[in-house]
Amino acid sequence: MTDEDQGDPRWQDRIPEPTPERIVLLAGILLALSLAILLAWSELKRPPDVSNESVPFRAAQDQPREQVTKGNGVVSWPTFRLNRQRTGYLPIRGLRPPFERVWRYGGKPLLEFPPVIAGGRLFFVDNDGHAIALNAETGKKVWVRRIARLNASSPTFSRGRLYIVNLEPGQVVALEAESGRQVWKRPLPCRSESSPIVVRGLIFFGCEDGSLYAVKTRNGKTRWRTSLGGAIKAAPAYRNGTLFVGDYGGLMNAVRARDGEILWQSSSLGPGLGRAGAFYSTPAVAFGRVYSGNNDGRVYSFDSRTGELAWSFSTGGWVYSGPAVASVPGTKPSVYIGSFDGNVYALDARDGGLRWSFDMGGRVIGSLSVIGRIVYASTFDGTSTYGLGVRKGNRRFSYFTGAYMPAISDGQRLYIVGYSSIHALERVPPGRKAPAGIKKNGKRPAGN
Repeated sequence: MTDEDQGDPRWQDRIPEPTPERIVLLAGILLALSLAILLAWSELKRPPDVSNESVPFRAAQDQPREQVTKGNGVVSWPTFRLNRQRTGYLPIRGLRPPFERVWRYGGKPLLEFPPVIAGGRLFFVDNDGHAIALNAETGKKVWVRRIARLNASSPTFSRGRLYIVNLEPGQVVALEAESGRQVWKRPLPCRSESSPIVVRGLIFFGCEDGSLYAVKTRNGKTRWRTSLGGAIKAAPAYRNGTLFVGDYGGLMNAVRARDGEILWQSSSLGPGLGRAGAFYSTPAVAFGRVYSGNNDGRVYSFDSRTGELAWSFSTGGWVYSGPAVASVPGTKPSVYIGSFDGNVYALDARDGGLRWSFDMGGRVIGSLSVIGRIVYASTFDGTSTYGLGVRKGNRRFSYFTGAYMPAISDGQRLYIVGYSSIHALERVPPGRKAPAGIKKNGKRPAGN
């Protein structure tokens, strides 16, 4: 604006007079704008956690006890997370620290998912697609078969066979557990890292195409295929004729095992900004609830019959970890789960209240296990494994390797799964000291 403009009365006429009507109008506009901003912020910010006491909790509906397969107390761990409900809880006595190592297997390649145990053998598939059977007592190889180029899942054992899904190529394979001989192989239209389960002649697993599959154990032919809300990375859990699995669209799904019909779908709360949270975590089913972690940093509890959200609990990072759910004698029914924030949490299974937390010193990516009265968890950073008392979360055990899934057991030995190795531990007889690197109530051990 020039000096001439400032002196020109026509310029001054362009400036409206601040009349009361104009002031009221301007105030109204500013108020409406403020309300719109507030509403948008309310819609986009991280939603608060939920606590819904009206959702039923069936404490008597606990996970079943594992069946003893031999007279010497040996039990099977036949599928990922131990059982079809994926609870990861083995209620045994006597297998507790201090431990000593009796054998070690491996060194490479990566072993992202743990073995299963049946008939005195450990069965697993490494990241490079080698299916391997080890003697559980000695750790010696029984057989090895290359079945894929890339794998990130555990096999499942049923009636003398192993059933396996692969990432590359996308396929489902059946092997004889005794010899490793291929029984059949079927291609899939997608990659899969969803550890399968077997129920009544059908194999159930998810796929990255967003579908849940049921194929026949006899020949691998598809019985049904159901499209869900996004890519399925998690392993499905099963109870009372229903499959439960989360997807990358942010939905927890209940699907009828008989025909693939969707019974209910419930959404995650999400991290905010209108986004949904992805379910990578394998769910566990117990107490009439479905429990799972989510990439929005929360742990969820849904009613298994209706999908109604009972509660959510926020951690400080993504929750890839699958929960171990257990009613250990002397403790409340609890959910034990890890987070990218570096903590292991023990939550009240009924209402999601925090019982205790333990700082692991690094991200917890893999699922947890409860074996006897000890919770086992591993750190991806620092690659160590810890055993924590279920009651107070005090450290009972530490071991110098870990990474993803921490531990499984056959009732006699504890098998620690390292980044690319398996270590078989037995309890040290009374009066003997645990070897170096296997510590009870000690500081974090050094070394690899």
